[in-house]
Amino acid sequence: MSLLSPAVLVPVAVVFLVGIGFGVQAPLNAALGKGIGSGVAAAAISFGVGFAALLAVTALRGDLGAFARAGSVPWVLWLGGFLGAAVVWAMLWAVPTIGILTAFAALLLGQLGAALVMDAMGAFAAPVHPITPTRVLALVLVAGGLVLSRL
Repeated sequence: MSLLSPAVLVPVAVVFLVGIGFGVQAPLNAALGKGIGSGVAAAAISFGVGFAALLAVTALRGDLGAFARAGSVPWVLWLGGFLGAAVVWAMLWAVPTIGILTAFAALLLGQLGAALVMDAMGAFAAPVHPITPTRVLALVLVAGGLVLSRL
């Protein structure tokens, strides 16, 4: 599939736009934590608002029945919520100290390192994409960006 194919461009554009929002989320949550005096409470508020929004979308789509099936999936799949909470808390905690760019560079490096390994394993039934020198170089370049963000 070509990089310029709509099948590639549309998801990349959507994720890019959501990434902009994700970039704004960390400093918003950090400011919320500072304003209320608790990073953990700010993370809980953030997740509560997100939960309410997703619950509304689920209801509007007519998918509320999916909640009844949640107990039938392996417990490990529920860890996504815990990991999401850890990301929100870590970012709102780190941003005031190391800045938004460095915090996101570190987050991205961790995400890409995990993604490289999970792609190679075909984790969670995802298609297998082998580790190649080009993909490793992409990871090294992001690591270089993390270093450069602190110079």
